[in-house]
Amino acid sequence: MTKTLIKMILLLPLIIFPVLIFFFFKNPKNAAKLHNPPSPPGLPFIGNLHQFDSCNPHLYLFKLAKKYGPLMSMKLGKVQVLVVSSAKMAKEVLKTHDLAFCSRPPFLPWKKLTYGRLDIGFSPYNDSWRELRKICVLHLFSNKQVRYFRTIREAEVFRMIKAIANSSSPGGENVINLSSIVLEMTSTLICRIAFGMKPGEEESNKQRFDHLLLENQAMLGGFFVSDYLPWFSWVDKLSGMLSRLDKTFKDMDEFSQGLIDKHLDSNNRDNMMNPNNILDLLIKLKEQRICSIDLTWDHIKAVLYDIFVAGTDTSAAVIVWAMTALMKTPSTMKKLRTEVRETVGKNGLVNEDDVSRLPYLKSVVKETLRLYPPVPLLIPRETMEECVIEGYTIPPETVVHINAWAIARDPEYWENTVEFFPDRFFINSSVDVLGQDFEIIPFGAGRRGCPGILIGLATVELALANLVYFFDWELPQGFQNEDIDTEASPGVTMHKKIPLRLVPRKYVWG
Repeated sequence: MTKTLIKMILLLPLIIFPVLIFFFFKNPKNAAKLHNPPSPPGLPFIGNLHQFDSCNPHLYLFKLAKKYGPLMSMKLGKVQVLVVSSAKMAKEVLKTHDLAFCSRPPFLPWKKLTYGRLDIGFSPYNDSWRELRKICVLHLFSNKQVRYFRTIREAEVFRMIKAIANSSSPGGENVINLSSIVLEMTSTLICRIAFGMKPGEEESNKQRFDHLLLENQAMLGGFFVSDYLPWFSWVDKLSGMLSRLDKTFKDMDEFSQGLIDKHLDSNNRDNMMNPNNILDLLIKLKEQRICSIDLTWDHIKAVLYDIFVAGTDTSAAVIVWAMTALMKTPSTMKKLRTEVRETVGKNGLVNEDDVSRLPYLKSVVKETLRLYPPVPLLIPRETMEECVIEGYTIPPETVVHINAWAIARDPEYWENTVEFFPDRFFINSSVDVLGQDFEIIPFGAGRRGCPGILIGLATVELALANLVYFFDWELPQGFQNEDIDTEASPGVTMHKKIPLRLVPRKYVWG
């Protein structure tokens, strides 16, 4: 939340004062009955809203948790919030009491962009969500489907490698923006997997796709006053946030509808009824009416929206953070490079069969997900009923923030928490990132865990293996390892704030 908006609210004493009196004295006896978790002191009416850092909330909440504990309550305007910052408390929320904590809060941008929350990621817990989740598990992201998309993943990763190789020069220094190149690869990959765009065909829509992605990221990570102080919803209109949200939704709807119309065109029907992309699969499920719910076009658009946002952004962020960490620790880069090149040999490409034989690569990816989780604050949950954890009463409709970033740096479970040390997973390979080990939960866990884990990991591992196999990476002239920053940009997904710029030297076999 910006300081400007805070000032706009606080400069309205004539309106606020009566409301302050009302809320300050409202039901004091009922409030006293609740045994709430520790909380930082707040102000009447706005609670802790004036303290909240919306740029890097995981860092702010991590600092507060050191003082108030791993289970902490806050009040953001009218919204009661619970912050979870330890593996033990995460297990209570995501496993022991998973059903009580498995809904989603009705935040305005989520409702708008997902057609009234008809998607999977932001939907409340209901019959529609359960059916869509089943569709994802059985049809869209099953092991069979992940394997089917293998040829597309390999084609796009190899195309990225070829583009980097063509830009590199044996003698001179050619600095490339690896952050931009990787994001380009993952967005093209999603265009093909989700929408069935053919190689070259997606170029005409690429600029529009990238613009939509940026706008949707801004809206999902944006602050809407009406979510916390509904009496001041007019601030969102005054600030232009509502009109921007409406335009983003309209542009996204037109984009999705255009894709659907193309797939329904009789000239393209010969490509239908096959599993070559997610949109065709969804259309097939709708036409055959095999779902227990009436699958509408809005459902399909909402599911595509989830894939559009989550599939592009997070994979790119993890790859860039992995390369950042490897460049800061040359010994780790050398160890990984040796494993990949000795295992693959002079085959010319690292395919997914090769990846399965690279245990240290998998350790590097796990350590990257520990130190730089792509979504440091998991998508907020909302309690559906009153629940008691560690003796504390958590009321219904409490918004729950799980700080995956803080949990993965908990010294109770991890040694040298801020050190990039993949060997910790190489030695203890039983610890995984799939949601069963609560000391590292980059994809969440329980009923609301990310259904696209397998396809995301496959993309990251394949891309990273090929980047290390083909090139000896160097820093631009005048830069040292310690000059590489690890500051994150604001947003739901934790991207590297300053793009990673490196010099690729194509490896020549002796």
